[in-house]
Formats: sequence, C-alpha cells, structure tokens
Amino acid sequence: MTDDKAEIADILRKIRKIELRTRGLVRESIGGEYHSCFKGQGIDFEDFREYQPGDEVRSIDWNVTARLGAPFVKKFVEQRELTVFLAIDVSASGNYGSHGPSKRELMAEVAALLAFSALQNKDKVGLILFTDEIELFVPAKKGSSHVLRLIREILYHRPMRHQTALAPTVHILQNHVRRRSLVFMISDFLFPGDLAADLRTVSRQHDMIAIQVSDPAEYALPPAGRVRLEDPETGEQIEINTSSPKLRRAYAAEAARWQTELDSQFRRLAIDKIALGTDRDYLPALHAFFRGRHGAQ
Repeated sequence: MTDDKAEIADILRKIRKIELRTRGLVRESIGGEYHSCFKGQGIDFEDFREYQPGDEVRSIDWNVTARLGAPFVKKFVEQRELTVFLAIDVSASGNYGSHGPSKRELMAEVAALLAFSALQNKDKVGLILFTDEIELFVPAKKGSSHVLRLIREILYHRPMRHQTALAPTVHILQNHVRRRSLVFMISDFLFPGDLAADLRTVSRQHDMIAIQVSDPAEYALPPAGRVRLEDPETGEQIEINTSSPKLRRAYAAEAARWQTELDSQFRRLAIDKIALGTDRDYLPALHAFFRGRHGAQ
C-alpha cells in the first residue's frame, strides 16, 4: 500500500510540474498566439445599438428603428469557441529518446500546452490516444478539471498494443466527431504503408495540424561498431556494423527520402506541419507556426 501511495504522489507531482510549466507558457506567449491564430466558426448576434456615423447602412434593423424612433443596428460578436481534439500516437516507437526525454514525454508536454491554450480560450478539448487501435477516446469538454484529466491520461496511459495504424483514428474523427474541429495529430508518423488516403479523409472534414516528433538518431547512425537494432513495435531485430561509412550514408539517405515523401504528402493535402525534436526546445517551432499561420490568414 505504501508503494501505491508513493506512486500516486509521484504522478501528482509530475502532473503539477507540467501544469505549472505549460500554464506559465500559455500566460506568457503561446496563449495569445493561439487565440490570434485560430478563429471561431462565424459570428453570433449579441444586441442592438444606436446607429453611429460610419456604420454600414445595410446593418440598420428597420423594425427596431421604426419601433424606437431612431436608427439602430445589429451588434455581432465573433464565435470564439472551437472544438479541439488532441490525437496522440502512443505506440511503442514513442518510447525512444536518445537525448534525454523520450518522444512520448515530448508529445505529452506539447499536448498539455495546447490543452491549456484551449482552456484559456474557452474552447472544448477532447482526446484520442491511439496505436493500431483506439486506446482511449475522451469527448470534448471545457474546464480545468477536464484538462487535468486529459494530461493525466496522456502521461500515464499504458497502451495495450504496440504497433501503429491511422485508420481507427480516421474512423472516430469521421463518424463520432461530426462538428468540424481543430485536430492536432501528434505522432512520429512512423506508420506502415501509405498515409495519403487516411490523411485526406481527416483534412477534408477537420482542420488538421500534424505535429511530428522525432529523434536525431532516427536520421543518422552514430559510428558505434556492431549494434543490434530492434523495432519497438514489431520486436524484429537486425544486427548491423555502424562503423561502415557506406552503411551510415545509406541509412541517412533512406531516412531523408522517407521524410521528404512524408512532407510532400502534407503539402499536397494542405496540412500544416510542425516539426519537433527530442534534442531541441519545442517553443521556437510553435512560435514560428502560430505567427506564420496568423500572418497567412
């Protein structure tokens, strides 16, 4: 029982730490950039007010004007509320990290930052944790307690499966999230097969932003002699000699080719992408994305 209490206390400390860090970042900069970047779905009527010089004549409500004996116009406010979904890849490849934090840990902190940004903006937030199946689906809601629950799930969910597939997530976004939503898909995108059809389906129905989290060792092998590599999702192993410059060049070339093809798919489908790495601070990439997207609107 003592071990259980210690584990719970450790979980609460970690949640509190990530809450304090990400809430601070939201207050200082990211929250305002998020607000400027993502608009609501139209405008709502709020009230009437007396006509002022410079107002659009076509906005005059003639029924109210006749009733009150003076010109009145309709006052509208922008619909700010969005529905946001964090779709996070929790397959086994996310456990890798050669520079300190794992990809999974980085995904969790970025997801927490986005969740608190949505909370500050009074948006609803939902969560999808996926492997090659849906591990967890939490419908979108508002509120601090809800966001803290999402962060707890992101940090401490133990996946039942190890491999990755996008089709189940596409199905749930297409059939169970009917309202057009802002979908942050956070993954290393190490999916088997062609992603184009699945990505196209999501991007047609929702505003999808891909956040790709990678580790530098996935693109360049160090000269470490003979090593045994294991695919964390399939368990398949291979022994290679990383002292060979030819092998390292071939590995780097194949990794670059794969990344180029993935980026090409995102561009063809007009899906915005944010590239993050376990070896660098994620804030500059987020700032650049928010400012660039706001400037393009």
